[in-house]
Amino acid sequence: MRTAQQLTCSGQRCQRTRLITRSTKRASVIKCVATPVSQPARQKLATDSQEPTDNCRFFVDRDGEMIRIMCCDYGFRAGAGRLYQDKYGEVPDNVLVMAGDNFQHELSALRRSVRFNEYAALEAPPNALARVAGSAGKLLVSGLSRVDSWLEARGLLGQLQPAEVPADVQGEDGQLNEECQEIRAQLRQLKLNDREVWAREERRKKESGDVDAPWFIKAPFWLLCVMLDLCFANRPIQRFWVLETVARIPYFAYISILHLYESLGFWRAGAELRKVHFAEEWNELHHLQIMESLGGDQLWFDRFIAQHAALLYYWVLIVIYLFSPKLAYAFSELVELHAADTYEQFVESNQEALAALPPPLVAAAYYRNEDLYMFDELQTCSGDDAPLRRPPCSSLLDVFNNIRDDEVEHVKTMHACQDTKLIAEQLAGRRKKLAAEGLSSE
Repeated sequence: MRTAQQLTCSGQRCQRTRLITRSTKRASVIKCVATPVSQPARQKLATDSQEPTDNCRFFVDRDGEMIRIMCCDYGFRAGAGRLYQDKYGEVPDNVLVMAGDNFQHELSALRRSVRFNEYAALEAPPNALARVAGSAGKLLVSGLSRVDSWLEARGLLGQLQPAEVPADVQGEDGQLNEECQEIRAQLRQLKLNDREVWAREERRKKESGDVDAPWFIKAPFWLLCVMLDLCFANRPIQRFWVLETVARIPYFAYISILHLYESLGFWRAGAELRKVHFAEEWNELHHLQIMESLGGDQLWFDRFIAQHAALLYYWVLIVIYLFSPKLAYAFSELVELHAADTYEQFVESNQEALAALPPPLVAAAYYRNEDLYMFDELQTCSGDDAPLRRPPCSSLLDVFNNIRDDEVEHVKTMHACQDTKLIAEQLAGRRKKLAAEGLSSE
């Protein structure tokens, strides 16, 4: 059975997998997934690991190939907050401890964001409404900065210190090392034009039609799109991080309701559908953490917007799904179509720049490990004649191409879920495909 094989493989993999690092500043072991490596390759890895001139690391994929991964994790929450890094897979602490720690972390980040004006480096928004919002934001930041200084001077708040750069990515001056600074500068050069995204969406609607949904379903979708355009103009990575924070929420909502129905005895035929939704959520989680590792969650304001929008979005989807699963799936189809169009435009606009950048660790660990069970479960509606995807991940261009293709898979599934017979046929066809591949979805 597939489950038994997974457990056995997981036990073996925990002993043999590792991340290869060529830095002499630390010898960290980070969880990742890789197949056994041949002896010549091991010798080469050992030689590479002794070189002291490079802080970048390598990931060994399921074919024993080395993938050079991004030198720095630029996320606000790295280490314990990132997949495949320190404390990954551990049991959480009690909620009071975590809430207190998070409050202190976010309060310090909020104070730094206004006192050191992290928003000053942002480019001027391209449209008038966004510029008005930006001007109001500058006044708010200035006012909060004065309030923070006043409270600190009277001992009501502690002495504020700049954020420390992690020791493993520090240069001789204590700041971010040159290689990480260079990659960060290249990431900031990536562009996304909102008008081109809207034009692409209109072309797609003319070619294949629009999602059949009433106005009260499309209205919150348009509100989400307008918010993204206003708040994240000229900031594509941050925009994607917010989009992925919101995009994974529907699958939480659907799984919650299906669990509730099964527990109450209302509906007990949704187990396989829950499995598909969990694979979709797992996929979106990796998209989210890819954007985090690229720095998408660095600004306090971005985190505030995304996390509160996600909380509201969850309860809206809960209510919609209770009364009409079809409409809930239509809403998700709209969001996933917008995501696919946006990523397609982004790749088209930044192809050369993306091809020159390495992938983050979380991307390599998701797309190139030897256990692709969850990734295969995502491909529920790809068709009986379509082979299972085995995408490359040697550059950031590969990563964004993969994410775009993932979003297309989400679109297919959300469309199929609006028709009970269609999704049942897709799930049955998927079981046959896995059986033909020598795999089992059970």
